[in-house]
Amino acid sequence: MTKAELVDKMAKGSGMTKRAAETALESALKSIRDSLKKGKKVTLVGFGTFSVVRRAARNGRNPQTGRVIRIPAAKVPRFKAGKDLKNAVK
Repeated sequence: MTKAELVDKMAKGSGMTKRAAETALESALKSIRDSLKKGKKVTLVGFGTFSVVRRAARNGRNPQTGRVIRIPAAKVPRFKAGKDLKNAVK
């Protein structure tokens, strides 16, 4: 599903205009992004939890040359699905 398709479903499901649904979606995504930037967790009960984890530095390999390269440590977003979402997908 694309973002445009999600906006359409939100608009039809809630009776909002597409513009209002797009604004609501953008606002929700921005709020999640801003919280993750601050290092906070975002928990949507029944859906899942967004968090930021630190990935340690590690050695990798350049696939073209086979040469070993150093991949630096990084902070990356992580999503853990909630129980209701897991059960819905089964």
